[in-house]
Amino acid sequence: MIKHPAFACEPWCLRVSGLDLDVLAQSESLFALSNGHIGWRGNLDEGEPHGLPGSYLSGVYELRPLPYAEAGYGYPESGQTVINVTNGKVIRLLVNDEPFDVRYGRLRAHEQSLDFRAGVLRRTAEWESPDGCTVRVSSIRLVSLVQRAIAAVWYEVEPVDEELRVVVQSELVANEQLPRVAGDPRVATALEAPLVACENAAWDARSVLVHRTRQSGLCVAVSMDHVIDGPPGTGVVAESSPDLGRVTVTASISPGNPLRLVKFVSYGWSGARSRPAVRDQADAALAGARQTGWDGLVAEQRSYLDDFWARADVRVEGDAEIQQAVRFGLFHMLQATARGEGRGIPAKGLTGSGYDGHCFWDSEAFVLPVLTYLLPEAVAHMLSWRHSTLPMAEARARQLGMKGATFPWRTIHGEECSGYWPAGTAAFHVNAAIADAVNRYLDITRDEAFETSVGLELLVQTARLWRSLGHHDADGAFRIAGVTGPDEYSAVADNNVYTNLMAQRNLLAAAESCKRHPEEARKLHVDEEEAAGWRDAAQAMYVPYDETLGIHPQADDFTNHQVWDFAATKPDQYPLLLHFPYFDLYRKQVVKQADLVLAMHRRGDAFTPEQKARNFAYYERITVRDSSLSACTQAVIAAEVGHMDLAYDYLAEAALMDLEDVEHNTRDGLHIASLVGSWIALVEGLAGMRHHDGTMCFAPRLPSGLTELSFTVSLLGRRLTVKVNRDTATYTLLAGEPLTIVHHGRPDTVSTAAPVSHRIPPISPGEPPTQPPGRAPAHRLSMQDTGFRRPTRA
Repeated sequence: MIKHPAFACEPWCLRVSGLDLDVLAQSESLFALSNGHIGWRGNLDEGEPHGLPGSYLSGVYELRPLPYAEAGYGYPESGQTVINVTNGKVIRLLVNDEPFDVRYGRLRAHEQSLDFRAGVLRRTAEWESPDGCTVRVSSIRLVSLVQRAIAAVWYEVEPVDEELRVVVQSELVANEQLPRVAGDPRVATALEAPLVACENAAWDARSVLVHRTRQSGLCVAVSMDHVIDGPPGTGVVAESSPDLGRVTVTASISPGNPLRLVKFVSYGWSGARSRPAVRDQADAALAGARQTGWDGLVAEQRSYLDDFWARADVRVEGDAEIQQAVRFGLFHMLQATARGEGRGIPAKGLTGSGYDGHCFWDSEAFVLPVLTYLLPEAVAHMLSWRHSTLPMAEARARQLGMKGATFPWRTIHGEECSGYWPAGTAAFHVNAAIADAVNRYLDITRDEAFETSVGLELLVQTARLWRSLGHHDADGAFRIAGVTGPDEYSAVADNNVYTNLMAQRNLLAAAESCKRHPEEARKLHVDEEEAAGWRDAAQAMYVPYDETLGIHPQADDFTNHQVWDFAATKPDQYPLLLHFPYFDLYRKQVVKQADLVLAMHRRGDAFTPEQKARNFAYYERITVRDSSLSACTQAVIAAEVGHMDLAYDYLAEAALMDLEDVEHNTRDGLHIASLVGSWIALVEGLAGMRHHDGTMCFAPRLPSGLTELSFTVSLLGRRLTVKVNRDTATYTLLAGEPLTIVHHGRPDTVSTAAPVSHRIPPISPGEPPTQPPGRAPAHRLSMQDTGFRRPTRA
């Protein structure tokens, strides 16, 4: 989609000139604004036309039925779905009684731009009404990264040729009509008009609406206020009804004398506080925003982002599209997490309703590893949310006949919402991902207060899960049977390598944390015998290996399965899950997404370099990447084993996942983990960054399409910048005590006194691996040399 000439390639902005209604829904996702608490899709100010209207609050959901043809013990009885809450974006315009609607009259010019440094969405339009009146409409929209409950819009309308009478209707709209949900009609019914009106009021230029959700019982309050700048005689009227708050502004305006207004919107919600308390919360936030004013909100936003980019920016030389894409991804990562205190990170962030707004393992496995080095406070908040759901996870483990905690495969509030147990209940590796995120955060921050209050208990309860799920066989090996690993085209397998290796790390981390904090461990009833049992299980962890092929099978007997008939699979039959029964997929060698390859990424210490090269080549031939989570991991291992141009191809796929609508579902929201995967592919892939036993290791190399890469990471009170070109890597410590690093196996110490530089040794990777027919990533160098190139703006 972004290859259209209307999308310009700019280093700090996503801009589109013109308006293509055929891709309106995709644009709404790309131009979404959020702060991790409030999410506004990039809908047009006037509300219509739209692809998918969307205003979201993190954690606000409705219950819906989970129907089963045959019920079973332990099946979840209801699901949770994010809902479209009260829309505060809408500003309608009438020009001499003609409604501003881009489908009528003539749209002379239109542009939208998402500014990654200012954190605002700008829009300009010049529209000629059906009766020949022309106006210029401009707006700037923000969702505050500083004032958590606040969003705001600056809006201006000006005639081009003559004096005109205009009416601006600024609205709060609840229970908007949404596109029908395909499939089960009971689901559509449950989500239709999910908000029940409780209270509404309007006065001066203000309005407030208070609702509750029908089934989940959550209270949502939304308030708006305005600052209006118009010519003498400008009229203002406020009104409200159960599902509508409206402030109407009327004026006669002339060229050079526009009508301007600033709209402040505040949101509050709770499942525990009273309706008056939630309403007052929204009113108080609105008062704070009014005092700050529009200019103050804009200044706060820019200051926040200046600090973020000083810590997080990645500079890429040689490919302007990748440079734009990685900043686009980091910006949306920030928007998904910055102010999500006490809540999870949905797979789509707050950019759309895809995946029902659920949180998956994506957060801990892909997003938190990046945030740990860039925005560690967000990691602490996310893991604290997981900790707050521990009672539900412990109850789920007991229901499944196990000890410890079983965290849900997909959820909003904390309960399991997946009714398909092979991919849901059996995917226990979500527990290992949570523990791994805790362990990484502690290694990088040494946050002892977090460890004793949150981290230790998460490590203990996940370790207890593994100890009860697995068993020692007759030979003493510790085996974990009947699980689904990251590859969802294999299910209920024994000894999934990724799961076993991550469980091993979990068990050891729990034992070590208990050793560091014996008093807190005793409060959790951990004794020496239990901790010793964890260590024994970790040391005896079974990892299958196929001696004949010289590779690790993804799980027991995986390499004995029949290989999928890729030659007979048509290009339009991908993703396979939509065209073939899971039964057929489960018994064949075909991989949806990196699984064994992900194990080599996250547990690289468990494999030799030779094993990594052989494993990678084997699994490349059977991995179809029917998941957006795969490309970044394949980029990392491709780079590690020396296939740099292939790593570049996978980097581009991860980075451009939504900008080019690779999966054809960007309309439902962005793929946050894939966007973050562009950082993973660059920093952990091309720069080879790993963190082992308190030491930062790097093995940088660049593909032929890039000339330079630089980035900054923070760890242990230090800030380190790494700059890589074709021949040399330079390490500069910006702040903190001297730091030991390892460059291609060679240790060195860098201090703030002076940077250190090292040559990059050559590598001989051997024969490039092959992919299933038609499933190779697009070759980035060919695209640059002969393909479409978008216009570049400085």
